[in-house]
Amino acid sequence: MREPGNEHLSKAEWRTRVLTTRASVSPEQHAREAAEIAAAAASLGAETVCAYLPFGTEPGRISLVEALAATGARVLLPVVQCAPGPLEWAAYTGPDELVPGRLRGVLEPSGPRLGVDAIEAADVILVPALAVDRRGVRLGRGAGHYDRSLASATADLLAVVRTEELVDHLPGQPHDVPMNAALTPGGLVRLPTP
Repeated sequence: MREPGNEHLSKAEWRTRVLTTRASVSPEQHAREAAEIAAAAASLGAETVCAYLPFGTEPGRISLVEALAATGARVLLPVVQCAPGPLEWAAYTGPDELVPGRLRGVLEPSGPRLGVDAIEAADVILVPALAVDRRGVRLGRGAGHYDRSLASATADLLAVVRTEELVDHLPGQPHDVPMNAALTPGGLVRLPTP
């Protein structure tokens, strides 16, 4: 994704490009990258992590959350509310306690909801992304759930992407919350954020 000319693509064009590339990744490569991302996440050393369960072609698998939990970290997962707004959170207690969420294909914890302020307890927040640039600009799917949730976050913000999805430049907007790092199959890459 580093070919010349990418700096002029719109967010919609970037989304199409990334989703097309992700769809072409073989199951074997996806599994290998998921294992590498889980290993990198396990080395973060956080006490409380707001994470998420990757689905579809997103980098990672449930092994990402399992690796965090295995370190003894308290893992919180997002719960999408009915009305647009910040995400709620619930503690991850194991794969048997996951239920289908409001968004198709997304699993959520079945336990008590901890509210939108639970994110403030996190040391690290893993943020799903289609891409992130070297300035910390993150490209999401466009629904705004994370931008609304991260506006007041003080934790370390890590965009979870494939190595190729760490790019030189993405279009950004004033409401975009900058990422501090990219968590890739190759490990953690710190980004110079303002």
